[in-house]
Amino acid sequence: MRKTKAERRRGAALEQALLEAAWQELEQHGYANFTLEGVAQRAGTSRPVLARRWPGRPELVAAALGRYLNKNPVTIPDLGNVRDELALLLRKWSERATPAPITFMVDMRNDLARNRSNFTNLRRSIVSSSAESRIVEEILQRGVERGEVDPTKLSPRVVSVPTDLARHEILMSTSPISDQAITEILDLVFLPLVLKDP
Repeated sequence: MRKTKAERRRGAALEQALLEAAWQELEQHGYANFTLEGVAQRAGTSRPVLARRWPGRPELVAAALGRYLNKNPVTIPDLGNVRDELALLLRKWSERATPAPITFMVDMRNDLARNRSNFTNLRRSIVSSSAESRIVEEILQRGVERGEVDPTKLSPRVVSVPTDLARHEILMSTSPISDQAITEILDLVFLPLVLKDP
């Protein structure tokens, strides 16, 4: 339900209210029908208040997606080996990859192109606002401490491989990742890159 009466909020409280309103607009209307005016009306504020924080739809949606990730975090306990921990991570990400966020991201491509941006920049802005930005590094560090993982093989590009492949799988199929895809990502591609040589 849209708010019609403005409530006086400032700072972090205002930003959280705006991001919550943006998420509700996305869920109700999708990205194609998402407008800054609709968010402002739902939040009981004005469009200029939004424009001072986010220059356009893609930036506001990226911030709302980042907030969604922070409100629905994925945590991975120490399971004793890197493979099981990464498999659990990809399964949890897959479970959280409901059709709505996937569709939002696919629908954003035209706005991103108009703004001379791309999915890499979008991912960077979402991940930078997410508490999960270092979860793979933490799993791999535990693997280093257990003697499973060779730390000399952990370049930023290599570390991003499992999540980049999972993200690609989700975006291309617009559905959660299958167990078979998780197995292939880990056993055929990623683990041979990082595990210590026997």
